[in-house]
Amino acid sequence: MEIEVHLLDLRYEGLRRRCREQEKRLLASLAQHGQQTPVVAVAAEGGRYVLVDGYKRVRALKALKADTVLGTVWDLAESEALLLEQLMRCASGDGPLELARLLRELHERFALSQEDLARRFDKSQSWVSRLLALVEDLPEEIQAQVQAGAIGAHAAVKYLVPMARAKRADALELVAAFKGRPPSSRQMGALYGAWLHGGAKSRELLLKDPWTFLKAQEELQRGRAEPSAAQLVLADLGTLGGIARRASKRLREGVALELAAEERDEVRRCLAQAKADTAALFALGAKELGDA
Repeated sequence: MEIEVHLLDLRYEGLRRRCREQEKRLLASLAQHGQQTPVVAVAAEGGRYVLVDGYKRVRALKALKADTVLGTVWDLAESEALLLEQLMRCASGDGPLELARLLRELHERFALSQEDLARRFDKSQSWVSRLLALVEDLPEEIQAQVQAGAIGAHAAVKYLVPMARAKRADALELVAAFKGRPPSSRQMGALYGAWLHGGAKSRELLLKDPWTFLKAQEELQRGRAEPSAAQLVLADLGTLGGIARRASKRLREGVALELAAEERDEVRRCLAQAKADTAALFALGAKELGDA
């Protein structure tokens, strides 16, 4: 059916991702071939229609001064239409932030609980909670960085969300200090861990120049020497002696009297195995080290 443009309610336009290049190509196609695919809407009060799908087409048709658009009206409740439309194009390119905004709209406007949303999207409730945190807890400035791809959504949820909850100003300062250079999830985790456990001076340095801080941390890690072979052997022998002393103490305290017959047999077997293993160790030590 033909729907007059001025009757369309574009209330969900802000939930959708925009791509200038895609819209240029669409505009050229519509100018040359006309509208081939109808938009999707649901009926609203006063003879109006809430647009569910086709925001790019409507914008392009408006630019071409069209008065009407070709549309399909679904006989569904608005919330059900939004859910169905999202599920139909779930793999079409919408990012986590766009999906998070839709979830928030369904949660707030239509009072769908997190449990309801998880069931309808066939996801876990924690998946819903994590996505909602992107738009409920992250400042808009950081959301813009996530949408632009300067910060990964996973890193934002795992590290920036709890930082913003604890101290919003620090999260904003850290993201601004990246200067458009995208950190990896590992780097973001290192920064968050240092911020969480560091003192006031450490936090100040980290927030001022995170890249220099990360470089210093990496150099520190490289500078830590691996334990030598002698240190490893000494550590093993220390552990062996400690275990032997601890087991001897328990036997002296009478633990053997508390053992059932099967347990006594198992302890005897383990003692015999330990004796054989240590005897082999002592023999090898005498051979390799001389007089042990």
